[in-house]
Amino acid sequence: MLSVGPLAFTAPWLLLGLLALPLLWWLLRLMPPAPRRIPFPAIRLLFGLKGEETTPKAAPWWLTILRLAIAALVVVTAARPVLNPDWSLTGTGPVVLAIDDGWSASPAWDARLTRASALLDTAERSDRPVFLILGAPPADGGPLEAGQLLTAEAAQRIVAALVPKPWPVDRAAMTEAANRIAREGAAGDVFWLSDGLRTDGGDAFAAALAEIGSPTVLVPDLSLGPMLIDPPARGETMLSATLRRPDAAAAIQVALVGFSEDGRPLLRQDATLAAGETEVSVALDLPTELRNDLARLVLENRQGAGAAALLDERWSRRPIGIVADIGNREALPLLSEIYFLDRALKPLGRVDRGPAEILLRQQQSVLLLPDETVLESTDYDRLNDWIAAGGMLIRFAGPRLAGAVNDPLVPVALRSGGRQLSGAMLWTEPARIGRVAENGPFAGMTIPKDIAITRQVLAEPSLELDRKTWMRLADDTPLVTADRRGDGWLVLIHTTANTEWSDLALSGLFVDMLGRLSSMGRGVRDAAGDQGTAAPYRTLDGFGRLGEPQNSARPIDVDSLDSLTISPATPPGFYGTQKVRVAVNLGDRIPALTPLQGVPGGSVTAGFEKQEEQPLAPYLLLAALALLILDTIVTVILRGYSLTGMRGAAGGTLGAAALILLLAASPGPAAAQSADSDIPPGARDTVLAYVLTGDPQIDSVSEAGLRGLSDVLRQRTAIEAGDPVGVDLDSDELAFYPLLYWPVLDDAGAMSAPAADRLNRFMASGGLILFDTRDGHLAGSRVLAASGALRRIAEQLNVPPLATVPPEHVLTRSFYLMQDFPGRWDGGTVWVETGASISNDGVSPVVVGDADWAAAWAIDDLGRPMFPIGDDGRQREMAYRFGVNLVMYTLTGNYKADQVHVPSILERLGQ
Repeated sequence: MLSVGPLAFTAPWLLLGLLALPLLWWLLRLMPPAPRRIPFPAIRLLFGLKGEETTPKAAPWWLTILRLAIAALVVVTAARPVLNPDWSLTGTGPVVLAIDDGWSASPAWDARLTRASALLDTAERSDRPVFLILGAPPADGGPLEAGQLLTAEAAQRIVAALVPKPWPVDRAAMTEAANRIAREGAAGDVFWLSDGLRTDGGDAFAAALAEIGSPTVLVPDLSLGPMLIDPPARGETMLSATLRRPDAAAAIQVALVGFSEDGRPLLRQDATLAAGETEVSVALDLPTELRNDLARLVLENRQGAGAAALLDERWSRRPIGIVADIGNREALPLLSEIYFLDRALKPLGRVDRGPAEILLRQQQSVLLLPDETVLESTDYDRLNDWIAAGGMLIRFAGPRLAGAVNDPLVPVALRSGGRQLSGAMLWTEPARIGRVAENGPFAGMTIPKDIAITRQVLAEPSLELDRKTWMRLADDTPLVTADRRGDGWLVLIHTTANTEWSDLALSGLFVDMLGRLSSMGRGVRDAAGDQGTAAPYRTLDGFGRLGEPQNSARPIDVDSLDSLTISPATPPGFYGTQKVRVAVNLGDRIPALTPLQGVPGGSVTAGFEKQEEQPLAPYLLLAALALLILDTIVTVILRGYSLTGMRGAAGGTLGAAALILLLAASPGPAAAQSADSDIPPGARDTVLAYVLTGDPQIDSVSEAGLRGLSDVLRQRTAIEAGDPVGVDLDSDELAFYPLLYWPVLDDAGAMSAPAADRLNRFMASGGLILFDTRDGHLAGSRVLAASGALRRIAEQLNVPPLATVPPEHVLTRSFYLMQDFPGRWDGGTVWVETGASISNDGVSPVVVGDADWAAAWAIDDLGRPMFPIGDDGRQREMAYRFGVNLVMYTLTGNYKADQVHVPSILERLGQ
């Protein structure tokens, strides 16, 4: 590209055509003589003729200049002049382009890429190579590869595929790359698309860029971001998040939105940062039920990993379970202890119920044991071990415990029989709750005076009883006792959890007591730390979206959570499992946000707004056409207004105009090819696809089989199926195809991770895969034995539980009514997903069989069957019918499952 002030030529080599203007001057000065009218009577043929012919030798000088102007305009138009070019390169060496692509670069990301792409287009037009320096370590976890010399086209492909990373940039690696370029001493123009923040190592990197040349630094409009959410402090009664920003020049208003784990919006809190304020605290006033469901906080209309904060059990609920004897059914369930406990614990989150053996298989923070539950003999040892490992067991007294002897699951020794109103240990009136221990969990609670206790289990007096008592009755007898066992707690409430012995279960105090006791249970961090590490569960991407973990993510050490550094190996997100997970956030690991003020020896430009270029070629073209028309008119006048001359001149004008238009409309050096060639066949028509196995013979049979099935579909149904397509799982997009036929080879190896991800997305979005082991002719089909190849494939895919096709399945009546599904082989078993778990409009994502259907469907170029099947053609017909049913089932889902079709189906069956 050639720049002259605000004017630039994108194809400057075409300006060499101006050197031909002197030759054009000589040619354009020639002018043909004007036509003459000469009478042609034979007698006067020789009269009136001059002896010497006179022709003009040259056109007028002003006409020659007019024609030279037309030629010059054509040449300049072909050079594609541009007014106010977006980028202007001044040097001659390679272009250095540094791009910050860390967490703070996500705001205005599209504008950043647009500016980078425009610069690389300029470098490509100028035939300049590029040194590309990317700031954030790559997502694959490898070292930062920066400073490599690339062609502008190769750099353009890399930039087009860039996405922001959810971790900070590595300024040290960027500085090393810049120093390496500076030592080579071959670079020219230097550009840095910065995130606008001053970071550790940023000054050193700017100085390294200055060693290469005078850098041009572009920074985003910091009023639009980036922003950070510091997650709320744990253990506080009121959740409060802190919002931070780097630029405090103007007042802004933002909205903090909270979502549950399943994506339901739970809150929207507006916040205002006044001019001069860089941070503000936002209180999240939520009911307990909603607070326990809160899993994610995001800033509305702000993107980035820093604009999201994740919350785990440490901020809300603990995993709670009620030990219940499933076999013991209460005659009056609304009066049972389990009913009252379940209602009281509901505000604290989801509560699991079941036998102790089942509950202890899962991570539990708190277990509640009502008196009505009968424990197995082995449960005592299990519960004791679980408490010692850090759990909290809250037990309630009742008739069973009052009559028990030497029960090991009590914090203090108990008297048998209990104490009751008008009983052996007389109460003349119901007891009231008295004081609570100042160093216990109930300290500071307001105790209602109207709660009546009519019966309790008494504790034996001992020297440790006072230390183990957290709540007493008015007569100073213990109501709540507790004992520390190992890392956990054993708590006993000396009355029942229902209204049989007291009305405590009807009060709000009961809910508050259980809430405080539950908060003392083993938290998620401790639960995940039982194995010392927590594997990545779901992580944030550079735009702040929660999704599947990156391939580079590794398990974290829960004990070192506070000192964790955000990196490709430990991106922000959830670690652990869905039930027991740990949140790792970016906000509380980023220091103060400080704007970038300047760079040594360079200039800083705010904003990534693209400067509007003004192509001049259309205007020059119109000027050339106007002058050409004027030349035609003048030439006709000078030649005597001849009608023939006017027609000839007009023809010449049109030819020249067409030549100018063709020249001006010719594609530039970077013109894109037609996009039609890039459209996959499945995007235009309904196309069946098959997996390329690498075996040419198998692939040819698959292609011929689907071609035969597509012909049948066109003949018998409304489906206009196109030619089948073979797909490479490692590179081809599968979303364009409804059905994927997969012939399973015995020696098929494991898939790559990208191929497995692509197939899982294909199945989740409604696609169907037909796995065909093609071995139905063998005794004992290997589908039943789960062949090794099929097992290797299924291990990498989200394959649901499968069952044989039931008689009432939609596949048996989606088009034809049939119960058997033969292919080349008959008598095999077909497997599909069944049950309530089916999504995608009732379509199973997987169908498995062994009938070698492709061979049954296969036709040659003349439309003849390629393989012999059966004796009378009946089996081949049924194979085609199965194929039609399968495609209709894939495309229409559970349409034929509707009961409205039952009468017609029964009529066709003769019933």
